[in-house]
Amino acid sequence: MSFAEIRFATAAELAAALRKRRISSVELARASLDLLGKLGPKYNAVAALMPERALDEAKRADGALAKKQGGPLTGIPYGAKDLLAARGAPTTWGAPPYRDQIIGEDATVVAKLKKSGAVLAAKLAMVELAGGGGYRYPSASLQGPGRNPWNKEHWSGGSSSGSGAAVGAGLVPFAIGSETSGSIGTPSAYCGVTGLRPTYGLVSRKGAMALSWTLDKLGPMARTADDCAAVLEAIAGADAADRTTSGKRFKPMAARAAAAVAKRARIAFADEDIADHASPEAKRALEKGVAEFKLIAPTFVRATLPAMPFGPMVQTVYGSEGAEIFADLIEGKRFEQLIDARQKAGLRAALETKARDYLHAMRMRTRLQDALDSMFREVDVILSVGRAITATPITQPLDSPPTTASATPPPNRRTGNIGLIAAGNLAGVPAIFFPCGFGTDGLPVGLQLVGPPFSEPLLVALASAYQRETDHHTKRPRD
Repeated sequence: MSFAEIRFATAAELAAALRKRRISSVELARASLDLLGKLGPKYNAVAALMPERALDEAKRADGALAKKQGGPLTGIPYGAKDLLAARGAPTTWGAPPYRDQIIGEDATVVAKLKKSGAVLAAKLAMVELAGGGGYRYPSASLQGPGRNPWNKEHWSGGSSSGSGAAVGAGLVPFAIGSETSGSIGTPSAYCGVTGLRPTYGLVSRKGAMALSWTLDKLGPMARTADDCAAVLEAIAGADAADRTTSGKRFKPMAARAAAAVAKRARIAFADEDIADHASPEAKRALEKGVAEFKLIAPTFVRATLPAMPFGPMVQTVYGSEGAEIFADLIEGKRFEQLIDARQKAGLRAALETKARDYLHAMRMRTRLQDALDSMFREVDVILSVGRAITATPITQPLDSPPTTASATPPPNRRTGNIGLIAAGNLAGVPAIFFPCGFGTDGLPVGLQLVGPPFSEPLLVALASAYQRETDHHTKRPRD
């Protein structure tokens, strides 16, 4: 298997090559380490290479494969966002105050992937403290601004900036990201990769930095929906060390059932998501993507989210919880080491949030969950844009104009389902993000599907059906 074939292969393709002995796991690990080492710095994507651990795990994988053991991830290299603890490298949370932090155990997700035979090749860069407090510039990271593989002068998206860039650039076939409000969805949309945000409580967060106890979720980012499914199957499930886990597991649908479900699925869609909110660069490709999706799942129904201030709601929740989590840092001497001035101001201000405001936001979350429950009795999934814009320049302030996933839509425009990222995170429901083409500026755009709790099998089936009929996810950037 040539170096060029390895670089942009899916996890499923690499697994087939390993079983056919076209390549060994050790050779694959070395190739991935080489890519991460040589190209990772171009995108500010790598927090730490892990060659010793990767080669050790690859040797174990080769041993299992020689005995015809293992599963779909055995011998497959990956990267983990640097808020996940992993033996063999610091866990910096992307922030200068924690640049030398060593956590001497694996996060549950990392431990489960090790058990599945996957090979951890690198810790991947992230926005400092996963964006807690709000940040103004993409440069708010130990590694500098995440650079987009399709244009290095544009952002790869936050806060899972390294995960999006590493998968988009073909440095690893999959990565683990995290989402509090948009941190899997935004880099997936910007970098042209597929990202799966699981239902709250499906995946253990033990060993992951907390930003918001009631919002944080960990999930896969990969080249295809099927690869995301393979990773989610490995990492989902109960964990006694994380009491918020539901105990449920994930199993993708069988191929025949998946093909049938797409034809009868009821798809909620609001045309104003594109008509009123898409940027001129992104609009045509997003419209084409929706038209393509209608060929896969033709039953479209107009349905919209309730009119609620999703942006302020989610900011109040994660701001309040994050300020409590990082109170010692905020009030301590190392606080000024943080990079972004707006983020520091936001963290300080969040310490002063009134209990009444937090409780009001939480009560509104319950109303939102009830509204979504009612909505999902009439439709199976909601389709919307992944992001309504293409990736912004790395020098552009994120609040001018507002570009964060939790931003409030501009006034005097129909809101439709444009607040779906913030609303979906507040409700704890799953989403899958997948590429649907390119804007007029040559940067990727994508769609998202959101379903009721634990509907990941349906979301994967629909995105996979779309990817079987289109080739957007196969496109490769040039270095």
